[in-house]
This record gives sequence, C-alpha cells and structure tokens, in this order.
Amino acid sequence: MNALSPRAAVGLFLIVVLAWGVNWSVTKQLVQFLPPLWTSAIRSWIALAGLFVILGLSNNLVIPERRDIPVILSVALLHMTIFSVLVAAGVRFLPASKAIVLGYTTPLWVAIAAPLLGKEALTAPKLAGALLGLVGLAVILNPTSIDWANTNVVLGAGMVILAAISWAANIIYLRAHRWIASPLQLLLWQLLVATIVLTVGALLVEGPPHAEWSSRLILLFLYSGLIGTGLAYWAMSMVNKSISALTTSLGTTGTPLVGIASAAILLGEPIDMSLAIAAALIVTGIGLATLGDRLQRGQPATRG
Repeated sequence: MNALSPRAAVGLFLIVVLAWGVNWSVTKQLVQFLPPLWTSAIRSWIALAGLFVILGLSNNLVIPERRDIPVILSVALLHMTIFSVLVAAGVRFLPASKAIVLGYTTPLWVAIAAPLLGKEALTAPKLAGALLGLVGLAVILNPTSIDWANTNVVLGAGMVILAAISWAANIIYLRAHRWIASPLQLLLWQLLVATIVLTVGALLVEGPPHAEWSSRLILLFLYSGLIGTGLAYWAMSMVNKSISALTTSLGTTGTPLVGIASAAILLGEPIDMSLAIAAALIVTGIGLATLGDRLQRGQPATRG
C-alpha cells in the first residue's frame, strides 16, 4: 500500500493517539476479569486475526528472511510480550492515568541509556529532556501521590517503569537493525511470536482461563485487540511512511494526555496536582529529548 496523503496520515495518526490513550483505561478494566497474562494473550489473538485480514488485503503478507528474525524476536519479546504483561500487571494496582504517565517515560530511558551504551552522543536538549522527565518521575512517585506504605502500589509502579525500560531497550535495538522487509511486513510475524509466547506463558503460570464472560467483557477485548492493538499497530506503520519521524515522535507525547483524560471520563479517576505537574514535566522532557535526538540524527524531514 502506498504512502498516505498528508491529511489522511494526520487523521490516522490522531486515531492512533486516541486508540492508545484509551486502551490504558480499557486494560485497567480487563485485568479486573482476567489475570495479566491471559488479558495480554487473548488481546493478542484478536489483534493477530485482525492484522492477518488487513495485511492480506493490502498484499503485505511475506515470509521473513533470516536476517530479520532478530528484529522479529526483539519486538515480539521486549515490546509485545514483556511490555504488555508488565503494564497489565502494574495497572491492576495503579490508576490508569498514573500508569500511562509512567509507561510513556520510554523516550527518557532511551535518551539516558543510548549514550551510556556508546550508541549516541548526549546532547544538551536530550540531557535537559531527560532531567525534566526524571523530575516529573519524582513528582508522580512522591508519597502524596503514590502510597509507599502499600506494597501492591509500589510493585505496580515498579512494573510499569520496568515495562517502559523494556520498550526502550527494544527501540535502541531497532535503531541498529538493518531491515530487509519493512516494519509493516514483519508486524504479523512479531505479533504471532508474541501471541504464542503469551499463551504458553499464561497456561504455565495462570492455568486455563476462568472468567465470567459478558457482553461488556467481549466489547472490552474487541476494542483492546482490534482497535487498541491490531489497528493501531497497522495505522502507526502507515503513518510512519507518510509523516516525518520528528512529527510522529513528538505527536505521540499526546498519548498520555489522552490516557489521563479518558481515565477521568471512563473510570472517574481524579486528576490531582501531582499527576498534572508530573505529566507536564515528563511530556515536555520527552519532547526535548526527542527533538534533540532527531536533530542529532539529521532526520527532521525524513520518512519513518
């Protein structure tokens, strides 16, 4: 499928940001019915079925070459499996609004880790962005915002932060990978590997799934699997072919803001001062780190 027109790409990108933002509130509800591994596995099966149809209709079903297997495993395990499960586990104990702010600290960990690993130089904008983000992290983790006396709450926050670090590790690897097939063409294989791993892990750790199925639970899974995962993955791959990398990177900072708003509307979660300040600091920090990263790479106008 060819690149989209700029207007269509922007529209599709807005849908992605909305879908991802709302999906945190949906996940918060799903883990009330099923444990994290089964929540992630069932959602992944639904997304896999949807992507198979979408990629088949757009002639993007390919057999991956051996040199692309490492990137398939990287995305499948670090992002689609570890990130997904840790978020689902952590959001059981945290408000969705705070979880999404912690989960979207990923670019900050990339900005910090990449220079330490000798992958990139630490520029002034990236350093300033990382410091702002860390201050925001301290704000949202302060004792008036997070109950440090509650072990489950602390564990939940830790799991979501680990999820963000896992996603960061995946991003650092992706930057070094030399692609043979396109990211869109490998998407189905990445999701297939993740789905198998999640299902086997769920059976071994949590046993057969037990849930009281209802129309609400089915709708939540359909949204999370088809829209929040499958359609969003496909749409983001299409957007990356049509909008500059800088624009998409900065635009995704809107996702936690959508997540906070949707949690307030759908779950009745309050937006306290600590959350608002932390979100502002972290989003600004991500914007600075991303801008510094893209300018350093000389990619403010290249296609993803």
